[in-house]
Amino acid sequence: MAQSITLSFKGARNPHTLRRWLVASLFVIPFGLVYIVFLIYPTFRVFQLSFTNSDIAGVGSYIGGANYAKLVSDPNFWSSLWHTVYFILLTVVPNTMLGFIFALMVVRLKRLRNLVMAAFFLPNMLPVGVVTGIWLWILNSNFGIFNTVFHTSVAWFQDPNLAMPAVAFITVWWTVGFNMLLFVAAIQNIPREYYEAASLDGADGGQMFRYITWPSVWPVTSLVLVLQLIAQFKIFDQVYLLTNGGPYDTTKVLLLQLYQEAFQKQNGGYASAIAVVLLLVIVVASLIQNKLLGSSRST
Repeated sequence: MAQSITLSFKGARNPHTLRRWLVASLFVIPFGLVYIVFLIYPTFRVFQLSFTNSDIAGVGSYIGGANYAKLVSDPNFWSSLWHTVYFILLTVVPNTMLGFIFALMVVRLKRLRNLVMAAFFLPNMLPVGVVTGIWLWILNSNFGIFNTVFHTSVAWFQDPNLAMPAVAFITVWWTVGFNMLLFVAAIQNIPREYYEAASLDGADGGQMFRYITWPSVWPVTSLVLVLQLIAQFKIFDQVYLLTNGGPYDTTKVLLLQLYQEAFQKQNGGYASAIAVVLLLVIVVASLIQNKLLGSSRST
């Protein structure tokens, strides 16, 4: 034991080893500083402000857990939480399934595969303002392309029953291309020898999918589901630009309520409490989903 410690100490005094540590530190320290300044400190600050009655500038006094007590009895918070969960139900699994289905279709193409993949991925490259502007025009109740072609007058964003499904549809259209690319990479990474061996054993297409394709892409499926869950919990831009929480607050999600409390009502402490609860909900939901996906994979 003493000999190994002596060797490690001598290695640490080696100029070459010190140079390697210095170079490594030069790469790590900038990232560490950015991580602390822009993530760790703001998280700590938000947690601290959640126990105060401060305004958006952070000026206020300590009030203990009053913000969290108010949160529990706030019907707007619970309705916003339900709208967020409803949006997740409309997007996470459908977005993952469609990405997988499109990937299966794309990998079968003999020609124009890259062009088709680019067409699917193109919406994902558009900023949210462009995406919402396009669909506000397409689904406009007076002169929109959809109502003009099908001779209807559906008020997509003014109907309480259709507004959230419309926002969810636009979100899936916008982001499904990224999921598709992940699944395409996973499918193409499956060795062809597996399918050749299964074909020689007399396996049909359904059996190959069940015993080769699906188990092979399951790790990517788990990743996509977790990423989608975290992303959709943070839904804000589409709702703000398409409906602003309406009609009648039926699309008001947690981040939109947080924005209104912080920047419109100047309730920085209460908004911080909402942010802390949202963070905890995302962490718990991600852990539960990870556990469920892991157990389903093992079975």
